[in-house]
Amino acid sequence: MIRFNKKKKAADYSGLIDRNNLPKHIGIIMDGNGRWAKKRGLPRSIGHAEGAKAFDKIIDFAGKLGIKVVTCYAFSTENWSRPDDEVAALMSLLLQYLKDGLTKMADKDTKVIIIGDTKGLNEDIKEGIRKIEDSTKDGKSMVLQIALNYGGRQEIISAAQKAAKMAVSGEIKPEDIDDKLLSSLMYNPDVPEPDLIIRPSGEFRLSNFLLWGSAYSELWFSDILWPDFTADDLLKSIYDYQQRSRRFGGI
Repeated sequence: MIRFNKKKKAADYSGLIDRNNLPKHIGIIMDGNGRWAKKRGLPRSIGHAEGAKAFDKIIDFAGKLGIKVVTCYAFSTENWSRPDDEVAALMSLLLQYLKDGLTKMADKDTKVIIIGDTKGLNEDIKEGIRKIEDSTKDGKSMVLQIALNYGGRQEIISAAQKAAKMAVSGEIKPEDIDDKLLSSLMYNPDVPEPDLIIRPSGEFRLSNFLLWGSAYSELWFSDILWPDFTADDLLKSIYDYQQRSRRFGGI
């Protein structure tokens, strides 16, 4: 549940944030676009377009705030079951972002990495991914991970299969497979595990997002639909995160 003081105005949290205790890695499940559109009698595609605008604003603000890694859930392995026109609209938005972000993210010194199974995506999107990852590979200010055709279980399965192949080839022994090895075989082992995962839209689940890395993540839920999520809401989530005691199983 949300555990911030609702009587405070959102803007009040700006002065309460401890800039020396920011989460290094924030994961965001960008949920609620369809419901946002439905409430207004609009097509779901409009909701996704508005969600894309919210994404741009939040990523920009997170970078200015000093967050080092943000991972956003853009399209899950389960999202293919949605209506064809909605999937097409999402892919069109993604392709446009990949094109627009080439210069924008490079100018912001942001490194963009796509995590997930990209093999089944169309060639235009795969080419867009190659270009944006190459053009931003030297970014130092922030890492933006976009989870695309991503599933947390699939990421774990992929790591387990790699470990199994290593064992079969004799590179390692089966008993060498531990959490450290599996962590090194995840999609992008170079980033720290998420400190904070944000889920707007009134749902209270991870929905197959960063399952391995979120073992000790702090979770923050809100009933705000993603297109309405603002920088002030991000500040609220960080303030709440900073009030918690992270013991990682200890005392």
